[in-house]
Amino acid sequence: MYKRLLDIMENLGSPRVLLVGDFMLDNYLIGNVDRISPEAPVVVMNVNDRQEQPGGAGSVAVDLAMLDSKVDCFGVVGEDVAGARLRTMLAEDAGVNVEGLIEVLDRPTTSKQRIVGLAQHRHRQQLMRIDQESAAVIDSDTQQKLLDLIGKRIADCDVVCLEDYNKGVLKSDAFVQSIIRLAREHGRKVIVDPANTGQYERYRGAWLVKPNRRELEMASGLNLENESGIKEAAGKLAEAYDIENFVVTLDKRGAYLYQRQLADGQLVPTRPRNVYDVTGAGDMVLAMLGFVVGGQASCAVKPTLAECVALANVAGGLEVERFGCVGISRSEIISELGHVRSSKLRSVDALLQELKWQRMQNRKVVFTNGCYDLLHPGHVSLLNFAKDQGDLLVVAINSDQSVRQLKGESRPILNQQDRAIMLSALEMVDYVIIFDEPDPGNMVRLITPDVLVKGMDWHGNVVGQDWVEQHGGRVALMGLVEGRSTTGIIERILNGTNSAN
Repeated sequence: MYKRLLDIMENLGSPRVLLVGDFMLDNYLIGNVDRISPEAPVVVMNVNDRQEQPGGAGSVAVDLAMLDSKVDCFGVVGEDVAGARLRTMLAEDAGVNVEGLIEVLDRPTTSKQRIVGLAQHRHRQQLMRIDQESAAVIDSDTQQKLLDLIGKRIADCDVVCLEDYNKGVLKSDAFVQSIIRLAREHGRKVIVDPANTGQYERYRGAWLVKPNRRELEMASGLNLENESGIKEAAGKLAEAYDIENFVVTLDKRGAYLYQRQLADGQLVPTRPRNVYDVTGAGDMVLAMLGFVVGGQASCAVKPTLAECVALANVAGGLEVERFGCVGISRSEIISELGHVRSSKLRSVDALLQELKWQRMQNRKVVFTNGCYDLLHPGHVSLLNFAKDQGDLLVVAINSDQSVRQLKGESRPILNQQDRAIMLSALEMVDYVIIFDEPDPGNMVRLITPDVLVKGMDWHGNVVGQDWVEQHGGRVALMGLVEGRSTTGIIERILNGTNSAN
């Protein structure tokens, strides 16, 4: 999977994204909190840092720019210092086009000031947020000005993204419908990050809508306890509002993709992360979806919609590992994919998640196991044979403890991490896992491979054979390469004899 995603990221160009939504300015006051005020039962914070950055649709614009997109922004700001600062940050720092950000009288720029305390001078904790905004729908004259500007730019864009925070820009159903109609007339896909209101009439006809689980529950009126419930809710809304696709973000589980044309959905899992701050993760997911979908036409490696969602998972996962709305660059995504691809060793939980996604792409999983102590040509022949049996090869290796149980206290020669590194370097190997039991029966049951591979020196049923065959799989046995075994190599080294003939 990761090689394919890496190829996609490296082949995407610089799509032009037309972004409409609620642009905001985020301010942070950061300081140390180590005492209670003598004046009132509140903490005292000594400020030692101030930060400001674009928020809301502005955060999406920055994310898109860092992914190498060309961005045209459309929305409103007030005739105030915050509005001027926001336009400057977007235009000069992020390099996006802000000609579509209209200054409106008697309406403040939406601003959020976050008070962030540092516990023990290290751990950031948001203490309070102070908002300044008008959430009233923008007036009809402003709507028309925006539509006129959008109409002049839409033919040049590759995709349209709507970021709705319910702050007024996208609050009018008629205005949003006019944007979607313009996009469809020009053959452009519309991707929507919806407001947390449950009102989806305004998004009628969109190509893709990206709610989180709670937003989907509110819009559908259904209790989403499992994947079948998510599928039912997405299908209900897709039919009711003529929406082609839903991507429902599910935090650490990844995202659920529902495609109306197929009347079916699938979970697109993500890699487990250490979550530091979820702020901005939804913006990053929208940006990545817009970037990949917008770049599809010029990409030599054509991504499927599931692969677009998988890349959005990667981007959102990197975002939650950082504090605040921090853009993730294209090079960081490529570096992350390259690192995961080169590191084939997986925990069992991570492997099961990835295999679930791979099986949704109709890929056949092959499993083999062994100690793999002192890698030799016999191992290579077996692994080549195993890879020929399917699409993905999982190699399970005995831990150091279980090797000692099987081979004696003098083994293994190489520890389990070194053996995993050696196997990961082989092109035919896709995943490596380490198990503690003397035999791989439990691993076979957890993975349930399509093909179980073993050498012909095995007598009787292969461990796990009954389970695999009961679940529609098969066992493949390979003839051994004579004179090639780790035990034989060790004996020749100890005896000082030449290599096998």
